[in-house]
Amino acid sequence: MIRKALVIILLCTSVAAQAQELSCTVSINATQVQTSDRNVFRDLKTAIEQFMNTRKWTNDSYKSYEKIKCNILITITSMSVGTSIGSFEASVQIQSARPVYNTNYSTLAFNFADRDWQFEYVESLPLEYNDNTYTTNLTSMLALYAYMIIGVDYDSFSELGGTPYFQKALQVVNNAQSSNRPGWQSLQGNRTRYWIVENYNNPQMTDLRKAMYAYHRLALDTFDKDPDKSRDIILKGLKDIKKVRDVNPTAVIIVSFFDAKGKELVNIFSSGNLQVRREAYDVIKTIDPSSNRANYDKIIQN
Repeated sequence: MIRKALVIILLCTSVAAQAQELSCTVSINATQVQTSDRNVFRDLKTAIEQFMNTRKWTNDSYKSYEKIKCNILITITSMSVGTSIGSFEASVQIQSARPVYNTNYSTLAFNFADRDWQFEYVESLPLEYNDNTYTTNLTSMLALYAYMIIGVDYDSFSELGGTPYFQKALQVVNNAQSSNRPGWQSLQGNRTRYWIVENYNNPQMTDLRKAMYAYHRLALDTFDKDPDKSRDIILKGLKDIKKVRDVNPTAVIIVSFFDAKGKELVNIFSSGNLQVRREAYDVIKTIDPSSNRANYDKIIQN
């Protein structure tokens, strides 16, 4: 009877584990921090991975191979320790990838740098979070990016499919407004977590979100069958993104798009119809004129 009970428990545990949405890997760089106790960083890494990977973020059921692969790279820039609570400041890179059908290739779907992380952490204590209220800065930031990663992934499989999760991310932002922590308010620069969430919920950015769906589902997923048609679809999407930029040239969603797709666009348009490549080159250089200029030149070199 004991063995049977253990089998049932293991089966239930297995099903629960497969139901989660994220497969998140956390890396912590604390070389800037002078401390003899490095265990706190290992404990923090484990706590964040458990928070992201064991919490249920949607009502959908996921198989293990369907989990969204994502990475959080945390660079601790300062740390102070009181009697029991450590206070941290950090810059963070958040990335997620999406598999491309009929290939072994995964494409970077979301890439965002958040330089305004301030949080407290107590070793061995569970990370508490509630969708309806602001509990801690750390769990609010993690929940926000969990919803953003899921929203971007859903957008790539169905047109505007990520809307419910971007709305949940917006709720996290609204709950955190009273915290007075950096990154949550609109007046703290245009590349904060406030603005990346605002952009994905802003109707003026809808064309970019639709372009992301076409880019992934209609172009990359069928690229092996008809590369020229896929390039045409991506080019149309880039033109739609240019329209978005014409309306809001400082939108951080456009920066995030090219941070994720810049190198991939070079690979896509480095071959194929020369006229399409030149057109793509002109549009890309107009939208993203500085950060990848040398790489973009490769599009028309051959």
